[in-house]
Amino acid sequence: MIDITGYGMTLLLLLAWLGNGAFAADNNGAALEQHFRQLTKSSSWRLVETRQVGFKTHHPQGLTAAGDRFYLSSVEVIDRKTDRGTGHLFEMDRNGALLRQITLGEGKMYHPGGIDYDGRNIWVSVSEYRPDSASIVYAVDPDTIEYREVFRFDDHLGAISHFPDKNFLVAVNWGSRRFYRWNTEKRDGKWSVPDPQNPLMQPNGSHYIDYQDMQRIPGTPYLLCGGIQGYSLPDNRFAGLRLGGIDLVHVEELRAHHQIPVPPRPPAAPAWTQNPLYVESTDTGLRFYFVPEDNKSSIHVFDLKTEK
Repeated sequence: MIDITGYGMTLLLLLAWLGNGAFAADNNGAALEQHFRQLTKSSSWRLVETRQVGFKTHHPQGLTAAGDRFYLSSVEVIDRKTDRGTGHLFEMDRNGALLRQITLGEGKMYHPGGIDYDGRNIWVSVSEYRPDSASIVYAVDPDTIEYREVFRFDDHLGAISHFPDKNFLVAVNWGSRRFYRWNTEKRDGKWSVPDPQNPLMQPNGSHYIDYQDMQRIPGTPYLLCGGIQGYSLPDNRFAGLRLGGIDLVHVEELRAHHQIPVPPRPPAAPAWTQNPLYVESTDTGLRFYFVPEDNKSSIHVFDLKTEK
């Protein structure tokens, strides 16, 4: 018989609480995946709310959440011809009010991409504003907004996500024609990439959209990738259709297992998935958050019901 008292009981209760929290997070992720797999091109998207963002957003790129706060990455172009600009990461409440902000990047590298929160850090890549260029990858602590450089890489990284349970860091390049995947490990309590210049590279087999933002689904091997593509008639350089979509990508196979389009918009309006995307599971299905406009942006909230 073991007598658990005092410190021992406290430790046992703490471990039980942590275990329940981890299970709850994984279970929520599993529900999100199951709900998403039920979506089709015929699913009914219901716009439930539009919340105006209370600050100038420039050109938004990625959206993630930590607790009750949203984090929005954005590029401010000063002069693209001379490679001058500023990379922003904004912290805001769920209603779009600015709380804090930081700038990220260095020299010609001022273009943040799609971002994601891994339960501890927000991962942000900041690149030159051109394909086949260079990037810095940062890990940002959402509690303090302090950031650290993790590594540099010789390509433009357009979106990034970390799977701490699998020790994987996944990214796509400009236009998402290539997937990259690095192994990660903890050193002195911080996530690092031991071999940053030699990731696994795999061509992206999905061609109907270019991924712009990513979101890890906790407790699963899946990643949600939102993106856009413009389509035009021959001899017409202006896009006649701005198509948006979201793919469910298996992080080990690096290929899409399920794909859905998002509702079309008038020709003059940006696609909903240009560019930031965030998804949550609800009791009845999924809730999607989109921030497609530049400068004067809004958070557009959609609900989708799925069968239980």
